[in-house]
Amino acid sequence: MHKVTAIYPGSFDPPTNGHLDLIERGSKIFDELVVAILRNAEKAPLFSVAERVGMLEALTSHYENVRVDTFDGLTVEYAARVGASSLLRGIRALTDYEYELQMALMNRKLRPELETVFMMPAEKYSYLSSRLVREVAQLGGSVKGLVPELVEQNLRGKLDPAYRLGEFADIEESGKKKMRTRKKA
Repeated sequence: MHKVTAIYPGSFDPPTNGHLDLIERGSKIFDELVVAILRNAEKAPLFSVAERVGMLEALTSHYENVRVDTFDGLTVEYAARVGASSLLRGIRALTDYEYELQMALMNRKLRPELETVFMMPAEKYSYLSSRLVREVAQLGGSVKGLVPELVEQNLRGKLDPAYRLGEFADIEESGKKKMRTRKKA
């Protein structure tokens, strides 16, 4: 038997609980799963590629067969470079299916040996997208339960001026409730 490597490509801006659901389930199906972050110069992401890599590496570090990488260009060319025989793609709704079907058929035309595996997210994440999370967070809404705590903290740090540009620590003062203060450099 040969080792089956799959890539799970996307922008992951930011990583959501839906992404993590697919990563967890994909890690059980494939021998190796590469979470491949697309570097797209035409988009203005909220998080830099390095920030997304850092978050995803932290969130997936407990999976022995999952690694995080970045790529640009065609997904099929990246898949060939890393020796992947499968693409993992999530489908939330009928509109996702139509788009993903077109992409899968084009990928098959470009690289016939590359199989696309579609996976439905857990029902509780079926509406969730990075775009929606960004919009809710940018408008000051709660993203609790939509993203891991690490991502929630990073969103707050990116969007809340009180958290911007610094590292923070919880400090407890003689029985008073915890306050957040900036660590001194």
